Amino acid sequence: MAEFHLFIGNKCFSSWSLRPWIAMKQLDLPFEETVIRLRQPDTKANIRALARSEKLPCLHHGRRVIWESIAILEYLAELFADAHLWPKDQDARALARSMSAEMHAGFLEFRQQWGMNLRRKKSPKPLEGAARDQAKRIEDYWRRMRASFGGGGPFLFGHFTAADAMYAPVVSRFDTYGGTLSPDTRAYCDAVLATDGMRQWYAGAAAEPWPEPSPDE
Repeated sequence: MAEFHLFIGNKCFSSWSLRPWIAMKQLDLPFEETVIRLRQPDTKANIRALARSEKLPCLHHGRRVIWESIAILEYLAELFADAHLWPKDQDARALARSMSAEMHAGFLEFRQQWGMNLRRKKSPKPLEGAARDQAKRIEDYWRRMRASFGGGGPFLFGHFTAADAMYAPVVSRFDTYGGTLSPDTRAYCDAVLATDGMRQWYAGAAAEPWPEPSPDE
């Protein structure tokens, strides 16, 4: 039995589940996973019974039960300090945490208008109102972090960090709905999409037998 057990929702649309999952893959950390199907009458009961939580994703490590994506990432960063899930540089670390916290709590209109749906055919979908401004802010964050701290690799702070994990579902949204992206946004999206973790997640999503979400959502 694996030391770690991660409970997640449907890979096709559970953006919160993707975040700790891809971080654990990037850490090359062996773990068991259980997918609990969302949008079902018994979903809440299954989460409580199987994950011993009210929410997904949820990580079991021995007797410990950790839920909320950002809390799981913080926990992993403590356990595997040498992997530097948060950047070593203090300025970079502060920005990475700020960006991640904002992603966790904000960008609501953006997330609503561009919901993660790995079944949806790639096609442009213009954003409206606050969502359009939020998308511009996200791209500006990516651009500034790459310019200031990304010299050591293709990710926001060079190597893959918790901030990249928090924005991985956003990358999928830009790829699905964004149409022709600016060269720097496209380069960052391609770097994240090329990771083994994202490739495996997409393959898992494609193999799901359930009808939700519909390709038109």
